[in-house]
This record gives sequence, C-alpha cells and structure tokens, in this order.
Amino acid sequence: MRHLTSLLLIGIQTLAGAVFASECAATEPLAPATHARFVPERIDDFAWENDKIAFRAYGPKARKGAENSGIDCWLKRVEYPIIDKWYGQMNTKSYHTDWGEGHDPYHVGSSAGCGGTGIWLNGKREPLETYTKQEVIECTPQRSQFKLTYEREIDGDVYGEEKTITIELGKRLFDVHSVFTKNGKVASNLPVCIGLTTHDGKAETSSNETQGWIACWESMAGSEVGTAAMADPKRIDEIKEVKSDKKDASHLFILMKTDRNGSIDYQAGYGWKKAGEITTSKDWKNYLDEK
Repeated sequence: MRHLTSLLLIGIQTLAGAVFASECAATEPLAPATHARFVPERIDDFAWENDKIAFRAYGPKARKGAENSGIDCWLKRVEYPIIDKWYGQMNTKSYHTDWGEGHDPYHVGSSAGCGGTGIWLNGKREPLETYTKQEVIECTPQRSQFKLTYEREIDGDVYGEEKTITIELGKRLFDVHSVFTKNGKVASNLPVCIGLTTHDGKAETSSNETQGWIACWESMAGSEVGTAAMADPKRIDEIKEVKSDKKDASHLFILMKTDRNGSIDYQAGYGWKKAGEITTSKDWKNYLDEK
C-alpha cells in the first residue's frame, strides 16, 4: 500500500509539472524574456510580451463590456517581463500610471486596437466577440506561442477564428496565423480586415502598399506611440481608412481575403517614444520598411 501511495504521489507531481509546463515557466526577474499567460485574476485577460512590447486580449468575462476581439498595447520601457508584476500589484498600484517601467494609456474599447481582426461585411468591420478559449503552446525566454479562439453569430451565420500568436525576443511585431470558419466549415475567400484604431481620428496615419504595412502615430499620455500591422502585399486587396463620428469606429485597415484553407498571416506591434528606440514617426516608418 505504501509503495502504491508513493507511485500515486509521483504521478500527481508529474501531472502537475506537465500542467505548469503548458503555461509559462518562471524566468529570472530582471532577465529579458518572452512571456504569455492566461490572467484569470483580471476578468480572463490573456497577456503576452517580450523585451520590447506587451499586449493583452480580452476574455469571456469581459463580454458584457465594450471590448471584443481588439488588442490592447501595454507600453513598456524595460527589457524584463512586467506582466506578472503589473497584474500582481493592480490592487495597490494601477498599471494605468507609469511607475518607472511603463503603463497602459492605450484605449481599445470596441475598436480593433493594435492589429485586431474582424469579418469585413457590407463595407464595415464586424468584430468577433472576446475569445472563448485560450491555450499556451510554447513559452521560453526566446519565444512564446499561444492560441486564442473567437466566435460570433452575425446575421444567422456563426463565424469563428482560431488565432495563433507567436512573439519572439527582440522583435517589435508579433506574428499571427488566423484560420476562419463559417458555420463550422473552413471559410475560404472570406473578406476580413486587420485594423489599427486611430482613436477617433486623432492619430496620424500612413501606409506602404509595396511593403504591405499600415501605421499610426499619435500623442499619448505625455509621449508618443506608433502602432502598425503588416501582411504580404500580394495578399492585400485594399488599404482603407475609415472615419466615423461613432466612438472607437475610426480605423486604418488592411483588407484581404482568406486563402483556400481559410487562413491569413500578418504581424502587428508598436514603438513607444518613451522607451527610447523609436522616437519619431519617421523612425517608425523606417523600421517597418526594413522588416
């Protein structure tokens, strides 16, 4: 019996270790690293970062609010991971205030934020709802990868998106591979959009059709920030700016269609003046041209 109990304990410990490995292993507190994890302590956020950028997406518990499949930028100016620290101290120090590492002044609301997708129907973005499922695939100091699943019924049809996001150390853009479905089947040739909010038209917008990128540059909380999305120019149907009097509805879009597998690939990210490396709109456009 004692031998059987020992074997059971070993099995439980092994299983617990496997569960932990499917999330994100701890790293040295001040060492540059990628990081990605589910955040149940803050209404089901999912957050990811590397040494230069950080983001979050909204989960099921946020569905009653304005948020949908838009992506939020967390502006950071340190190389080490900040996700766990900022969430851990949110009851005593708001991450909307810069305490020396960065902060979250970026408004998403019902917009696409920085690189959020949507179905392009009747000449407008139809975002899918907040994600329904999340899965960490890989999490190492050099590279993290995870999957977010989205779904929404629109005009009697159920659209889905399975978004696989990869973030690597040293890069200002994360990679996305999205597969779309319609009524449970692969949705080939489906019109979709990749968006950047212009924050009700306040941002300066620019694009490069040859390189396949769109970008915004704007003043924010005493500094300036540039956001961008990029796709294979051969896959892009149109780059389109939409201006609206409705809050959070003004965007710069990449419009494209899914391939025969229902998929698209793109990148998105930001540069923050306060972090020091990207300090002007010209710097940001030069960075994108060199990608």
